[in-house]
Amino acid sequence: MPTALPLCSPGMSGPYALHSLELRHLRCFLAIAEEGNVTRAAARLRLTQPAVSRTLATLEEALGVRLVDRSTHHLALTAEGRAFQESAAAAVAAFEDALDSVRAVRRPLRLGHAWSAAGPYTTPLLRRWRERYPDVPLELLRIDDRTAGLTRGAVDVALLRGPVDAPGLVTELLHTESRVAAVPSDSPLAARGALTLADLSGHTIAVNTVSGTTAPDLWPAAARPTATITVANTDDWLAAIAADRAVGVTTTATPGMHPHPGVVYVPLTDAPDLPVVLAWRDGPRHPAVRDLVELAHEVMPSGGARRARRTGPTE
Repeated sequence: MPTALPLCSPGMSGPYALHSLELRHLRCFLAIAEEGNVTRAAARLRLTQPAVSRTLATLEEALGVRLVDRSTHHLALTAEGRAFQESAAAAVAAFEDALDSVRAVRRPLRLGHAWSAAGPYTTPLLRRWRERYPDVPLELLRIDDRTAGLTRGAVDVALLRGPVDAPGLVTELLHTESRVAAVPSDSPLAARGALTLADLSGHTIAVNTVSGTTAPDLWPAAARPTATITVANTDDWLAAIAADRAVGVTTTATPGMHPHPGVVYVPLTDAPDLPVVLAWRDGPRHPAVRDLVELAHEVMPSGGARRARRTGPTE
């Protein structure tokens, strides 16, 4: 009976170590890179923190380079890690695409979003899809990262807001959404019929650094808020505002999708609209992606001239 060799023993490098690497090593590294934290990466992968650390160490040893800088308080990628991230994401996506090519065409189409999905158009989109394409289930998945799981192959297509600069994606504008302020329900601001950015600049701003679209640079340079608190998802964002720890800025899609008894949404009159796009990976894709793009344009108001745009470092 053959004896299984260890994945990578101490000091092992070269061709054997590289050939012993598996897809799980890339997924582990990408989770660490995207989460910026080993503990959160472990939770996302449903592994223990020591297991994630060992997997990363095995990958680094096999490659012969340090991918993650652990010398600072906050985990950061090294220059080699940043270069490897794009290649690793492409490799994982290619693996998913290879599986897709032999799966039944009727497999579910996974639609990701980080928050608010398609706003008021979410239910019409899902219902009309089911009527028109009953043999291809459309699965709506909320994933808390900037591309809603698209770059790591967790979804086939994603509804995204704001600029999308992740490499290797194709985006198509659907429409734009106006912005609203989110304030505590007992705040004097909640009684106002409309607000401006200046009305919020003296307050602490809740900033979702994982998937949000609001940052201090939304305000004019001379009137930017001086205090912010960071959150990692929409639920924590709502909780911070309801607790009167902060105010926030979002779009008109949020009130209907994320109502909260402790939060009131008030129109913002001077904040720029936010683009809403559908995004998918450039290259092989689920055969129903184009059908979803066409249906989304039917359901949602026109965002102007339709043009697919490829994202990447050269743009």
